[in-house]
Amino acid sequence: MKQFRAMVKARTMEFVRDKGTFYWNILFPLVLVFGFSFAFSSGNNTLFKIGLIGPVPTEQEFNFLGISQIEFIEYDMDHSEQEDLIKKVRHHQLDMIIDFEQNAYYINKEGENAEVLQLLASLNPESGLSLNNFKREELTGKAIRYVDWLVPGVIGMNMLFSCLFGVGFVIVRYRKNGVLKRLKATPVTSLNFILAQMASRFLIVLTTSVVVFAGTNIFLRFMMLGSYLNLILITALAIFCMIALGLVFAARIKSEELASGLMNLVTFPMIILSGVFFSLEGSPEILQKISKLLPLTHFIDGARKIMLEGAGIVVIAPQLLILTGMTLLFLAIAALTFKWD
Repeated sequence: MKQFRAMVKARTMEFVRDKGTFYWNILFPLVLVFGFSFAFSSGNNTLFKIGLIGPVPTEQEFNFLGISQIEFIEYDMDHSEQEDLIKKVRHHQLDMIIDFEQNAYYINKEGENAEVLQLLASLNPESGLSLNNFKREELTGKAIRYVDWLVPGVIGMNMLFSCLFGVGFVIVRYRKNGVLKRLKATPVTSLNFILAQMASRFLIVLTTSVVVFAGTNIFLRFMMLGSYLNLILITALAIFCMIALGLVFAARIKSEELASGLMNLVTFPMIILSGVFFSLEGSPEILQKISKLLPLTHFIDGARKIMLEGAGIVVIAPQLLILTGMTLLFLAIAALTFKWD
């Protein structure tokens, strides 16, 4: 019993004296609570989602805009972005688009509630605007199931955890156990050591991702409209990028607990803000801008464009370039800050 109390005390004091880990365990739940409360403070409870283009009239001029059960999203865009919106209607991600510049509206006639929605918008209580005076553009297209939309996000999340903890956390453990110090006395250079870690993890994560994709597709038959080669290309780039991010954490940290806390600080907000489980469309603009700073966002955006829209290499070129740039940046930071002990 005396030995047990001594070990409990020693372990507790070790934790308390590690200031970084101690404060992290306090701050992390606070960050999560505030983050979730900010992101989901709108209390959204809508039945339809409608995109609005052009000079939007007031609710007094167009009573339809005052229906609280409908979410109206205003878009300020050019022609190419309007095409993206039309794709959303085709895939049932938007129920309707109303273009007040062209006096037209777009609706997917295969939509489950399309006619009900149009009836609501066509009502003209004595005065004001009505869709009866707008040109109707009928679209067709199958709905994207949630699983079709979810798969790229889940694979990306799995890649994120595997790369960060499989490289960053392991190297920190090597440093703590003195393995890196002993390696320093051998002919092994730091570059060779890092490259070996990256190559090993890359093969593991890429293989795992392919197996997950193929295995789940056997049962779920999710949508895949684009090229498998393009999907593998963006997956490979994203894996390199996340491994490089893991090396940034592994460069100097000696404490496994601190490393775990800092990686959680990155991974959980990244999962929330990168659109793994839900879209950020309609969320505060600041959250959407922050999401663009995260590599997982660009992988998921590119993978969804390939799988759900059949996008080619030119369309996903921005995501490929951003992932390449982030990879080089993370590698440079890791190389400049890496220490053996």
